[in-house]
Amino acid sequence: MFGVVFGYATHHLDNRRLGDIGVVGPLTPGIGWRRLWQMAEAMNTDESPRDKLGRWILVQATRAFVCGSGRIAHFEDQDWQLEQNGYRVRFTDAYCNRYGLWTGDLTVTGMAAEQMAMRPAVYRI
Repeated sequence: MFGVVFGYATHHLDNRRLGDIGVVGPLTPGIGWRRLWQMAEAMNTDESPRDKLGRWILVQATRAFVCGSGRIAHFEDQDWQLEQNGYRVRFTDAYCNRYGLWTGDLTVTGMAAEQMAMRPAVYRI
């Protein structure tokens, strides 16, 4: 939709696997995590609070995961790493079955270059 390839993962806060955190970050080389928040700002009203922008990001990631197309790749057992350079948002209640959102520069092991390459965009940000 926006040309950039993003990854979506979850982090569990404890071994009960409750209180999941959504994890979203760009996979396209050369694209930083701030692009994600620029997209959220562009698609929302001016001066939206970070909580609202975080919810927009999470719903886009969830929508892509649930409604996936041939562009969606599922990696069940791949390791991922999120750099600690992005924003973290804690929601006051569950949203898209998540209690928070972490964003940053994301890497997923085993991804081929063509899977991370920029795509044709519907929206230009």
